[in-house]
Amino acid sequence: MTNRGSPAAFERYCDDVVVHCVSEKQAKYVRNVIAARLWRFGLRLHPGKTKIVHCLQEDRSRTRHSVEFTFLGYTFRPRYARLNDGRWKSGFLPAVSKAAKKSMAAVIRGWRLGRRTDLSFREIAAMINRVVAGWINYYGRFYKSLLISFLADRINPHLVRWAMRKFKHLHRWPSKARKRIAQIASHYPGMFVHWRHGALPAGSTTGAV
Repeated sequence: MTNRGSPAAFERYCDDVVVHCVSEKQAKYVRNVIAARLWRFGLRLHPGKTKIVHCLQEDRSRTRHSVEFTFLGYTFRPRYARLNDGRWKSGFLPAVSKAAKKSMAAVIRGWRLGRRTDLSFREIAAMINRVVAGWINYYGRFYKSLLISFLADRINPHLVRWAMRKFKHLHRWPSKARKRIAQIASHYPGMFVHWRHGALPAGSTTGAV
């Protein structure tokens, strides 16, 4: 696919495609060529998903076009990142998308961890670690801190509720339950895979043995 001989690089997964262009003019040209090609086969571009996005960065001027898009569970948009020399710079970078976080949150709620008092703490870890490890391996490749913060906020409170239901002396004491979970995380930070990656409960430390 070319515009006056210049190739347009692209990535495709099933029917989702991202095409890289050097200018708005080329982007419009490529979009029209793709639309015409699909039309020949009785197909058309998705009106809601097809758009021109400006990859806004510090050294690029602002534009009237959208400055973000989502592809394969990642949202690409301007974000700050630390350079090797310690300075911060704005770049067009990916991170786990809102839709992906919504999907993961639904799975976490479906585990009903707070009600699984039939399981031990280690059994709960064994039940969820494989799934959480898959999320971290995939969505943690870029801007991992955003994913880890999300997992801490979504999973750890369910563990607190589990402790409150599991142990009678914690039943009406959420603060004590949170403290107990933090103590466990301090002594066994590798029990849950999200703990291993820094999503520790508030109040826990990693220096204890």
